Amino acid sequence: MMEDVRPRRFGPLAASIVALLLTGCGGGEDLVPIPEGIPPGPGVSVPAIDIDAPGRTATQLNSWAAEHAGALEIPATALEAYGYAAAVMDRARPDCGIGWTTLAGIGSVESDHGRHRGAQVRDDGRVEPSIIGIPLDGAPGVAEIRDTDDGRLDGDRVFDRAVGPMQFIPETWRKWGVDANGDGVADPHSIDDAALTAARYLCVSGGTLRTADGWSRALFTYNRSESYMKTVRDRAAAYSVGRRV
Repeated sequence: MMEDVRPRRFGPLAASIVALLLTGCGGGEDLVPIPEGIPPGPGVSVPAIDIDAPGRTATQLNSWAAEHAGALEIPATALEAYGYAAAVMDRARPDCGIGWTTLAGIGSVESDHGRHRGAQVRDDGRVEPSIIGIPLDGAPGVAEIRDTDDGRLDGDRVFDRAVGPMQFIPETWRKWGVDANGDGVADPHSIDDAALTAARYLCVSGGTLRTADGWSRALFTYNRSESYMKTVRDRAAAYSVGRRV
C-alpha cells in the first residue's frame, strides 16, 4: 500500500510549497483569498454526464474543462480526467464525496498534471514521455521495494519505481488500477485511468472525504507525510476558488 512505501520522496516531482496560498490576497487585490481548513472545497460543479457512454467519456467535459483550464493552469485533458473521476465516484460511492479539486491537488504535486520534465498530456489522456520516478532502492529518505512487475510498468527489473501522472508503484497499480477511458487497458500512464484509480483508492482509504478526519486519513494513506498533505490541501483549496498555483 502507498502508506508503507512512499515516505517523503517527492522532492524531484513536487514544486516548493507556495506560501502565498495561506496569506490571502497579498498584493493582488482582485485575487480571491484561499480558504483554510480541511477538506478543501469542491470547486466549480462538474456538469452531469453519461458516465456509461462508450469510449473516453471524459470528453463530455471538454467545454467545462476548456472554460476553467486556462485560469487554473491545468491542461484541459487533465482537468477532464479529474472531473470525470469525481463524477464516477459520486455515483459509485456517493458517501465518499471526493472532489476534482483534491485529485487536481495530488496531480499538481505528483507530476504538474502530467507535465513533469517536459512531458505532455495527449488529447487521449496518455502522458508522453512516460513519467517514471526514482528507484525505490533504500537510499536515504527512500523506501526499498524490490521489483514486483519484472519492469513491465517502470522499466526497472531490480527496484520498483512510481509511475505515471499520479505516481503509483507497480504493486499498488496491480491491486487498484482501473480502465477509465474504455480502451480495455488499465494504464498508469493514462491520466484518465490514473485519476480514477486515485479517486477509488482515496475513497476506500478515507471513507467519507467530506470530513477533516476522512480526508486526512485518505491523504496519509496515499503518502504518509504531513508536508505532502499540507501541500495537496493548499493547492486543492486554491483550485476550489479558481486560483492557479
